[in-house]
Amino acid sequence: MKRLTRPLIASATLAALPLGNVAANSPGDDAPIRSVLSAYEQALNAADTEAIVKLYSDDGVFMAQHSLPHIGTKAIRAAYEGVFGQIKLDIDFTIDEITPLGSQWVFARTRSKGFVTLKASQQKIAEANQEFFIFHKPNDGPWKIARYIFSTTNPPLQ
Repeated sequence: MKRLTRPLIASATLAALPLGNVAANSPGDDAPIRSVLSAYEQALNAADTEAIVKLYSDDGVFMAQHSLPHIGTKAIRAAYEGVFGQIKLDIDFTIDEITPLGSQWVFARTRSKGFVTLKASQQKIAEANQEFFIFHKPNDGPWKIARYIFSTTNPPLQ
């Protein structure tokens, strides 16, 4: 579980995007994607696993740094429960780019920064990540996170 903590921290950090800078070349209405990113940020900071799970597609994939992918609702739920059992997040997202890939697919590139509090020791640690989301919108439903990956932008621990 210790091996999962760092990647999950980074993933969770990603979710906390303050819905800021969209690339100037992003065509179309990106409000629905911004709304999902905002809900993800809020759910991460609230440690609300169920709210996060609802933002993913049923076959969604969560790819945390230094971890194998978590595929599907059950695995994604377990991954976030594990993260929130160990840490408390206080992060903000910045949106760098939202780009449509067609009528049902969009990718978003984000950065997040803030703090992670380790529950076991109450130690507060600066956290920063870069994230990549792929969103899918089925014909009859809302935009969902289909794929999510992140990596830390903090310098390596010495």
